[in-house]
Amino acid sequence: MIIGITGGIGSGKSTVSRILSEHGAEIILADKIAREVVMPGMKAYNQIVRTFGRDILDEDGSINRKKLGDIVFSDPELLKKLNGFTHGAVAERISQKLDALRNEGTDFIVIEAVVPIQHGFLDLVDTVWVVIADEQIRKRRIIARNNYSEQEAMQRIKAQMSDRMYISIADKIIYNNGSIEDLRALVWEVLRNEKEDSQ
Repeated sequence: MIIGITGGIGSGKSTVSRILSEHGAEIILADKIAREVVMPGMKAYNQIVRTFGRDILDEDGSINRKKLGDIVFSDPELLKKLNGFTHGAVAERISQKLDALRNEGTDFIVIEAVVPIQHGFLDLVDTVWVVIADEQIRKRRIIARNNYSEQEAMQRIKAQMSDRMYISIADKIIYNNGSIEDLRALVWEVLRNEKEDSQ
């Protein structure tokens, strides 16, 4: 079974992925791959630096994600342009990792992605789980985790897909407004139902 996990920033999708890994799932993180494809020397890196300038770089030449984020999350067109540079490369790597895991005989895989792209995510998974949380809860989590200001946190939430758009692609919806214990119980219940449905 290949489960696609998605949801907005601060919703708790990474926690859901971690819980599934405790149940034996191998995890493919689109965000980790997105960091790899923008390393110095990569095609996407060169496109990003050409477009956004060298002010977004750290002293070692790597892209400062916060500086870049401050630019793109306040301008939908620039965010779209950035995604255009990275999504194709990310999709290709996800597909390669998935093939490698299958060749090893792995049959329980999770692909976690904040942006549920058609090619490299939706076309690869058997089921899509969307993680949803109230906006105020998400904002608190982002501020605590990333040390962002309230404005920065809200900017990032608003720059992403709406809950309605996420829900429109969901096979299963996980509401994560409670404790980690509540979430564990919910994930286990949804996983059990998925296994029963696939039999």
